[in-house]
Amino acid sequence: MRGRGDAALPREVGVLAVVAFVVALGFGIVAPAIPLFTRAFGVGTTAVGLAVSAFAFFRFVSAFGGGSLVERLGERVVLASGLAIVALTTGAAGLATSFPVFLVLRAAGGVGSAMFTVAALALLLRVAPPTHRGRAAATYQGGFILGGIAGPAAGGLLTEVSPRLPFFLYAAALLVAGAVALVLLRAPAGAPAPAPDPTAPDALPLRAALRSRAYVAALVANLGVGWVLFGVRNSLVPLYVTEELGRGAAWAGAGLLAGSAAQALALLRSGRLADTWGRRPALLLGSATGTAALALLVLPPQTGVFLLSMATYGLAAALLASVPAALVGDVSPARGGRVVAVFQMSADLGAVAGPLVAGWLTDLASYQVAFGVSTAVVAAGLVAALALPRR
Repeated sequence: MRGRGDAALPREVGVLAVVAFVVALGFGIVAPAIPLFTRAFGVGTTAVGLAVSAFAFFRFVSAFGGGSLVERLGERVVLASGLAIVALTTGAAGLATSFPVFLVLRAAGGVGSAMFTVAALALLLRVAPPTHRGRAAATYQGGFILGGIAGPAAGGLLTEVSPRLPFFLYAAALLVAGAVALVLLRAPAGAPAPAPDPTAPDALPLRAALRSRAYVAALVANLGVGWVLFGVRNSLVPLYVTEELGRGAAWAGAGLLAGSAAQALALLRSGRLADTWGRRPALLLGSATGTAALALLVLPPQTGVFLLSMATYGLAAALLASVPAALVGDVSPARGGRVVAVFQMSADLGAVAGPLVAGWLTDLASYQVAFGVSTAVVAAGLVAALALPRR
């Protein structure tokens, strides 16, 4: 017999997890094709980097506007519209015949991605009850992780056939995901419209959220996640393996896979810890483990230490993927699009700034200095977690 704490998650959580899997799978399929496709236009490596960063930059600058749209139009409309924009721009990018056109389409895709991400997370946190927000966030993030693991492998094979093919497949998958979201996220046919609840909270103003220690802790922790998980791990770690450890690219892939596998396995329990153990101790554990994992890379280079660091940070990332999101839901349980948008922007800011700062520090000093600063960024989340109320 299941206890009250084991009650099933709302149906929307499963739908959003499936959509997240499709989005991450497609993004992973396209990722290996982007450098080769960009090179086909006869441009240099700087332009290749620009094609990658344009998506992330416009995703960052448009997230706040996406949050405002969520508050005005509702999560379902913004979510489906964002998926449609990414699908159409990705498909058109596969047909592009010049680099400027390709770059503009990638930038527009970043806008659609921001709309989808903010709307999906806002809906997830609104429908999940407080006792299940950690598990809901973990389930949703699990979709992203599984898709992110499977996508690059399939993308490499498809790119061998044609660099344009991944773009078309991703566009088709997104259109299907958008249609599924429109159908399954709507109210059941014939169901009466819910009566207004005079006790339901209004959306929390962003200024009020920023005065909350819980919200600030969520922002700082999410900045560290973006800095390391989406930034430094993908940009600096492969170079560290080849240049410092003297190993081949396969070892870099093994380290990244170890981290992703550890995160995927730990997600099964991280959400439950956040809900039953408490947000503060769960965030303390995740931040402390993540800080220790990165501190290992400040030590003299050793392959075994590197693999241990990647796997340990994967365990920490499972908690850091669910607890901060649950905190945001606690702070703003109503349709708080802008509150969710700024939370998402903190991770995007880390993903953009992390590789740039870490790369500059590596050129200026060493890999160990770059990893030391990255450790400090994650440790800031630990300090913010210590400032949380005990209840």
